[in-house]
Amino acid sequence: MTGMLDPAVVPEYPMPRAARCPFDPPPAARELQEKAPLSRVRLWDGSTPWLVTRYAEQRALMADPRVSSDITRPGYPLQAPMPPGGGAGISFILMDDPEHGRLRRMVTGAFTVKRTEGLRPAVQRIVDEQIDEMLAGPNPVDLVPAFALPVPSLVICELLGVPYADHDFFQEHSRRLIRRTTDPEERVAAHRALLTYLDELMGEKLAHRDGALLSGLADRVEAGELTRTEAAQMGVLLLIAGHETTANMIALGTLALLRNPGQLAQLRESGDDPALVASAVEELLRYLTITHSGRRRVALEDIEIAGQIVRAGEGLIMASEVANRDAEAFPDPDRLDLARNSRRHVAFGFGVHQCLGQPLARLELQVVYRTLYRRIPTLALAADIEDIPFKHDGSVYGVYELPVTW
Repeated sequence: MTGMLDPAVVPEYPMPRAARCPFDPPPAARELQEKAPLSRVRLWDGSTPWLVTRYAEQRALMADPRVSSDITRPGYPLQAPMPPGGGAGISFILMDDPEHGRLRRMVTGAFTVKRTEGLRPAVQRIVDEQIDEMLAGPNPVDLVPAFALPVPSLVICELLGVPYADHDFFQEHSRRLIRRTTDPEERVAAHRALLTYLDELMGEKLAHRDGALLSGLADRVEAGELTRTEAAQMGVLLLIAGHETTANMIALGTLALLRNPGQLAQLRESGDDPALVASAVEELLRYLTITHSGRRRVALEDIEIAGQIVRAGEGLIMASEVANRDAEAFPDPDRLDLARNSRRHVAFGFGVHQCLGQPLARLELQVVYRTLYRRIPTLALAADIEDIPFKHDGSVYGVYELPVTW
């Protein structure tokens, strides 16, 4: 069927957002959603995978064992050219079971809800200390380097056992990896630099344990359950995912709340109601859905869904930011409503590949959203929203800068 398509008449993906509606998914993707649950789109290499835009079909496909996350399979809809060496160095999130499950189980224990909840006092301390530093510094200030980026970086460094003093190094290379416009050679160099860094850290943990997560992986290496390279690769994944996504949610979520003062007031005046704060986090995750390059998959067999046949070897892209605005799942989906029950959103994916670190992300966002606006009740934008630089060029959406005052 792919050969019957004229790529020239298939819409290009990714699609641009509307400048006047920076929090909303691309209008062209919403138009496709209105027409059908699955539509063909054209990627950078001329391939025409299926874009899945509706909530029910996304959940069904992400839970279907006939759908593969293996980036090395023919037909997988690549975001960029495969680097030299093919699939060498990929993380377990781009693998299928049983290997995916084997590697994932090595770190699952560190991210259980119970284990994560034990980190709440430490996260609260980090958030308060960063707010103290920000209040003692210049006003106005860019919230991204002053608060949004340091908070999750400090948390993930403490959890993994990575020196925070190296944050400039790993943040810069992380940015290069998740930017769609990074050329393949630069992407490979950034990944190699991070892998070398984590491999050296793993060597230190093998010599001297410190009780952090990387030391737990060192135990697995010594027991022969992991190679040192596999452990370093897992460290790269956890380090990048642990700070990039949450940092963007902190900054973009703050901007969304400042643009919705009624909702911000509701959150600020909620006191210590943990249920409302948790609800606010889920709604902001749904409303913003910062992973906006689609979750990529490929069909292993012919699959019939929503009256459409997806053939074996055809690519699938789950546009989560569009599914989370599906009116069938979330009535009046374009309205930010912190009291809405949004827990079933797909911002973290669904099925066996759903985000491993979501309990930690939820906890960090709960502490931030509960604390920041209460401690700085006069927080306000220090620039016109038209002048805010949004991250249209990355696989994670957010803002490069967020000038604020109080």
